[in-house]
Amino acid sequence: MKLSKADQRLLDALQQDATRSQSELAEIAGMSRTSCWRRIRDFEDSGLIERQVALLDPHLAGFQIQVLLAVAMTEHTDENRHNFERHVALLPEVTECFSVSGERDYLLHVVVRDMDAYNMFLNSQILRHPAVRSASSTFVLRRVKYTTQLPLQA
Repeated sequence: MKLSKADQRLLDALQQDATRSQSELAEIAGMSRTSCWRRIRDFEDSGLIERQVALLDPHLAGFQIQVLLAVAMTEHTDENRHNFERHVALLPEVTECFSVSGERDYLLHVVVRDMDAYNMFLNSQILRHPAVRSASSTFVLRRVKYTTQLPLQA
């Protein structure tokens, strides 16, 4: 999708704070309120804006453990991949799942309340899945950078 400079300013502003008023967004983007509203609707209709959400602090929400979980599959078949991806999509502990290259096939970001919860999750939800050969856990010590903002004007 081709984005004008005004589009980029509007999308940057929305990525920083989607609760801004139409007037404020229009001023930042350098367009009228009506044009601003129309562009936001166009972005939503096209799928560029997938949804608007509130970002929570995991620790303040009671999730003390974050894990980067690398998973290797038993076989690289379409059926295995589809079954595993459908399974992972239903797990609330998994906030992100990436199909990756290298020694492992998937990288999952997992959030849980404590180590007992992670142990239960790993053993009952991941290692017991028939498509999983092995898994390797890397525990997050602290988050150095976190953003959902795409660098549109970079």
